[in-house]
Amino acid sequence: MFKPQIKVPATYMRGGTSKGVFFKLTDLPKPAQVAGEARDNLLLRVIGSPDPYGKQTDGMGGATSSTSKTVILSKSEQPNHDVDYLFGQVAIDKPFVDWSGNCGNLTSAVGAFAITNGLVDKNTVPDNGVAIVRVWQANIKKSILVHVPMTNGEVQETGDFELDGVTFAAAEVKLEFLDPADGDGALFPTGNVVDDLEVPGVGILKATMINAGIPTIFVNAADIGYTGTELQDDINSDNAALTMLESIRAYGAVKMGLITNINEAQARQHTPKVAFVAPAKDYTASSGKHINASDISILVRAMSMGKLHHAMMGTAAVAIGTAAAIKGTLVNVAAGGGAINEVNFGHPSGTLKVGAEAILTDGQWQVSKASMSRSARVLMEGMVRVPFN
Repeated sequence: MFKPQIKVPATYMRGGTSKGVFFKLTDLPKPAQVAGEARDNLLLRVIGSPDPYGKQTDGMGGATSSTSKTVILSKSEQPNHDVDYLFGQVAIDKPFVDWSGNCGNLTSAVGAFAITNGLVDKNTVPDNGVAIVRVWQANIKKSILVHVPMTNGEVQETGDFELDGVTFAAAEVKLEFLDPADGDGALFPTGNVVDDLEVPGVGILKATMINAGIPTIFVNAADIGYTGTELQDDINSDNAALTMLESIRAYGAVKMGLITNINEAQARQHTPKVAFVAPAKDYTASSGKHINASDISILVRAMSMGKLHHAMMGTAAVAIGTAAAIKGTLVNVAAGGGAINEVNFGHPSGTLKVGAEAILTDGQWQVSKASMSRSARVLMEGMVRVPFN
């Protein structure tokens, strides 16, 4: 007997520069309402993975790390929170769902989905103005405030806010990532703002390894032969470059204590991220838009799921803003050094502004919050059909 197709209520949403399939936990089939193989298999089939062709033609995925994403939401079990947000990064060519980190871009869509689907107390949502949805990010156990614009009792999705990497303007959604450092307080897991990272075949690189938003390894673009103005094809069409950057990621993950040996990196593709930075300079974005060095503080390029990201992951933006705010990090130095509370960085699709508040207490850096603006929109809602039993 072949598996029957079932219908599962779902919403296909854009959040920031990502897209994903959103579910209410209680709408999933019973076996998939708990973590485990049944849930992973369901989400893999929804997205269309694993696909050896790399296209995800037989699923909802868009064949990039930015569009191979799933979200499960439920009423929060945490005090003083509205909704629990669980994110699954679905591998494209492997039967694997990575639950090790958050998606900052899709966070911007969580608030709207939660309000529209009755996961937020109506008494806390104004008919007009801004609703503040208190989100518990279940992957990393952190709090996020999502500011959702409301008009006449409905989530307002249209507006004039422009986000580089997204074609059309929409309503602005402000995000506040509270206490974004790693749960054990280790903002810098090695204890240093800059380390010497030895990568066989590459050399010894200066690296800032930080746990904020998402574990991220920053290196200087010049140290690995780049300018920081690269676009996707410059990296993603170069297998040697991809191998080198993945090696940096793997050895950095070991040094950060996220894995015990580099062989474990393949089973932890979503985290950590690896990014390279450079001082601001003029460049042409992927859309053809000219970016002036005078309009940005720094250049940043980041890898996601083994490829150069077309814009910037929201969680990595938190890491960028946090690192920029802390004197002596590679990000801070490339951005000009000194006290930086807000940084406007250049990425392959354009620019993004992110802020962070960092203080030095008893010799340890602490970050109270990081903030940025994104936008979100429902693309389609109804039922997703998937073979499952």
